[in-house]
Amino acid sequence: MIVESDRGIRDILQNVRTIAAVGCTPHPGAGNMVPLFLMERGFNVIPVNPEHDEVFGLKCYSSLKDIPVKIDMVDCFIPSDAVFPVAEEAIAIGAGVLWMQLGVINEKAAGRASDAGLKVVMNRCPHIEIPRLFDRD
Repeated sequence: MIVESDRGIRDILQNVRTIAAVGCTPHPGAGNMVPLFLMERGFNVIPVNPEHDEVFGLKCYSSLKDIPVKIDMVDCFIPSDAVFPVAEEAIAIGAGVLWMQLGVINEKAAGRASDAGLKVVMNRCPHIEIPRLFDRD
């Protein structure tokens, strides 16, 4: 299911706890700032990036299949053309959500993940959506 409504986004963000951050990095940018934000908000963030052994003092995994715990959401900080294999891994590990960050759009990956039963969000950022949907006065 492709999720675009505020209600659907809110539902995802209220129900996921463990997030694999694919493309997470110790370097400045969205792949650093957004996972830190999610951690500050109480989410269990697991870095995934074959170029790093550790990010934020946490073990960084080379791929989703290497993570020893259940993943609720896979958050992609990678180029759009690199998402399809990640979608396949997300399906294989039983993740519930495939989230593609701002500027990350891959219709083929979205369709594949959606057909496999995952909720899919494209071209959105939880760092924007959480304050917008939950931090209202």
